[in-house]
Amino acid sequence: MISAVTPGPELDVEALAAAYAYPSEMPRGRWLRANMVGTADGAAMGGSGVTRQISNPNDLGLLLLLRSLSDVVLVGPRTVRAESYGPARTRADHAVVRGDRPPPPIAVMTSSLDLDFTTSLFTEPAVPTIVFTAETAPAEALAAARKVADVVIVGEDSVPLPAVVDHLVDRGHARLLCEGGPGILASMAADGLLDELCLALSPILAGGRAGRIMRGPDLGGGLPLTLAHTLTDSDGFLFLRYLVQNA
Repeated sequence: MISAVTPGPELDVEALAAAYAYPSEMPRGRWLRANMVGTADGAAMGGSGVTRQISNPNDLGLLLLLRSLSDVVLVGPRTVRAESYGPARTRADHAVVRGDRPPPPIAVMTSSLDLDFTTSLFTEPAVPTIVFTAETAPAEALAAARKVADVVIVGEDSVPLPAVVDHLVDRGHARLLCEGGPGILASMAADGLLDELCLALSPILAGGRAGRIMRGPDLGGGLPLTLAHTLTDSDGFLFLRYLVQNA
């Protein structure tokens, strides 16, 4: 177990990348990692509905590093809208990890296509943004999406997450990173797709009625996790890496 390590400028990027390396052997031929941030009392976001209120520079740096380690980044439409998502970029000091490969594409899963296709996520990506949607998606929105994104239809009136994962694996994307939101993460876990959870625990009490990092299907008796490592920083954040026991 790794403990009491500061994940920031004090820790070499290569060492941090080694701590979060995807497994060399993937039992299912792929590995789905989720990365989330939550407060000490379980809130998944700040009062204004965005995660940046409960995050810090080290958490953001780790998020960008995890992207650099991945083949593709999966995210739901609510998170795209709330967090004003842009395309993935490779930070200069992460080039040692990413090499000369382009940044990973962002893959958005939405049956309604309720997205703003004029944002940088669609107009400025190094690799086209992937949009998974359903056959019943509004025709006008579907036409707009196809002009600026790599559109994939995977369901009739919904977007089945197992089909999304299978499609990405077929494209050669074995190292998957899910950035939520809470509904997507809950469905991933309920569908048995999740292999790993990286959780940044923010030293903040949010109070109020903020939702948790997961919101959706009940997991029955719960999904057992094994703690792989704990990293800390001078701000009091805990960076926890859990492995799903049945992965």
